Amino acid sequence: MTADTAGDAGAAENGFRRWREAAREALYGPGGFYLRPGAGPAGHFRTSVHASPLYARAVARLLCRVDEALGRPPALDFVDMAAGRGELVTGVLGALPADVAERTRPYAVELAARPEGLDDHRIVWRNEPPEGVTGLLFANEWLDNVPLDVAEVDASGTPRYVLVRADGAERLGEPVAGADAGWLDRWWPLPPEEGLRAEIGLPRDRAWTAAVATLERGAAVAVDYVHSAGARPPFGTLTAFREGRGTAPVPDGARDLTAHVALDACAAAPALPGARLLTQRDALRALGVTGGRPPLSLASSDPAGYVRALAAAGEAAELTAPGGLGDFGWLVQPVGVGDVLAG
Repeated sequence: MTADTAGDAGAAENGFRRWREAAREALYGPGGFYLRPGAGPAGHFRTSVHASPLYARAVARLLCRVDEALGRPPALDFVDMAAGRGELVTGVLGALPADVAERTRPYAVELAARPEGLDDHRIVWRNEPPEGVTGLLFANEWLDNVPLDVAEVDASGTPRYVLVRADGAERLGEPVAGADAGWLDRWWPLPPEEGLRAEIGLPRDRAWTAAVATLERGAAVAVDYVHSAGARPPFGTLTAFREGRGTAPVPDGARDLTAHVALDACAAAPALPGARLLTQRDALRALGVTGGRPPLSLASSDPAGYVRALAAAGEAAELTAPGGLGDFGWLVQPVGVGDVLAG
């Protein structure tokens, strides 16, 4: 809970600032969490990309569907947003059929320096997505790291910005106003009950709209932790991860800072018609990842094949599990093509 209420200007004198500014510096500023050399995000938390190679293979199938929808263009772009150390883009390239791989132009978009060992001849490393993309832009757990402000209801029932210091101490600032207030009213209205919190997702809506705008034709997909209107968590979702463990959200640059994404708000931009929201479980099943056990008869006819199939089934089950990775949200945005996940 916050300690007291103060104006933003006065609080700044004591090292307090809004969460969006503090998180931006802690994550992406000089020496920030995502710019440090080393193992990268994989050393602190596990995503679907790290859980199983089945995930990259499913994304490769999706890229092939986009390719078909585009009429098999001479050059097919694949843009891996928030690429980490290039694990997903590398896996996708390795899973593509030869004829598709030959035409694919892979881009890894990441603010950190290019990691050693990444294919220098094929993968283009950038700090922002290219323009005029024809193909697939895939953003796995990117939007949850787009910094945003936090609001909390004060004793009078007024939502105010939460201010934070580098050591994690918090206090309340000015009332939420302007476009932020409009976003809260529409997407996360706060009852006048002291202590209730919300995360103002407007920066994520804008970031997603800008990313989709880089596509000329194809599809953009965002995959992330989600919540939806009518079921927003009463005290927000802001948290942190460090060395594989959940920890307190402190903007000190030593830990990941993350908050679930209101993908329904991202999908509602007037400039982005035709968006589709579904769970990772349903999306991966549409791409052939089912988690079904292999027939027991295979154990007799091909014991090694049975062991491999059983391991793959376990990995698929993890990727699609209710209450876990299977509950992640997928936002699929077509641009000049039909529904690439249909059927």
